[in-house]
Amino acid sequence: MAHPRQFRFGLQVSAAESGAAWRDLARKAEDQGFATLFMPDHFEDQLAPMPALAAAAEATTDLRIGVLVADNDYRHPVVHAKELATLDILSDGRVEAGIGAGWMRTDYEKSGITYDPPGTRIDRFVEGLAVIKGLFADGAFSFDGRHYSITGLDGLPKPVQRPHPPVLIGAGGPRMLRIAAREADIVGVNPSLRSGAVDTTTTADATAAAYDDKLAVLREAAGTRFDDLELSCLLFFVTATDDRLAFATNIAPAFGLTPEDALEVPLALAGSVDEMCDQLEARRERWGISYVVCQSGAADTLAPVVARLAGT
Repeated sequence: MAHPRQFRFGLQVSAAESGAAWRDLARKAEDQGFATLFMPDHFEDQLAPMPALAAAAEATTDLRIGVLVADNDYRHPVVHAKELATLDILSDGRVEAGIGAGWMRTDYEKSGITYDPPGTRIDRFVEGLAVIKGLFADGAFSFDGRHYSITGLDGLPKPVQRPHPPVLIGAGGPRMLRIAAREADIVGVNPSLRSGAVDTTTTADATAAAYDDKLAVLREAAGTRFDDLELSCLLFFVTATDDRLAFATNIAPAFGLTPEDALEVPLALAGSVDEMCDQLEARRERWGISYVVCQSGAADTLAPVVARLAGT
């Protein structure tokens, strides 16, 4: 049986047409019961995460904020640690520190940032996270790694949340899952994005059976830490419908599944409010996933589910 944890819900948003619209969006998310406002971290048409999240925090009272997830390659960890700590101070301790090794090939190609092999990016991410945590700790910090070298730097300011804001690691492959099991407070369980794009390899790794395997890796690697981990999943399909099978028939080819099996894909949620609640409760029972994040366009659809399940 999966470890019991209360449901939380997050909303991932990218942009708004004005500052007023952005603040309204954040306030609406808080009013609808979403616990967290997340932003992606890409070079496409989106607001820059750190200033946008600061504005969202200023417009709200309890809404938590975070990047889902920040690409370690886009910011030196010394800079990233200072930004996160500053954001935690300005939000009165509402930051969730999402970080990952980077994956979207087009971001790297268009920006001119070197797209190293996955192993190298993961090695650099592990060092980057160690630097960030070290700078959040009290006193001067030094680090001598292959990718980063820090000498006697006291990372100031320190975040409000101690020892640090909750660390959310996005993980899909076995190595990242094992790292997350050791280092994260929250694990965003993802399909593999090793190819650098959302393609057939991604959908093939998004099935219920694939998530059984991922959770087995995570559970084994975490050991006694497993019950302390909060497990999260980003929904890509959220549909209110009285015909779940028709919905599943439409998405099944993308996953190479039968419609019946497609209904179990953890990235999709469909049905009446009752049916969607039942699905999420079943997934929490099966995998321990209790932190459910949807895209901004699905907020109104998911809101009745949030109202019913949040905190239960």
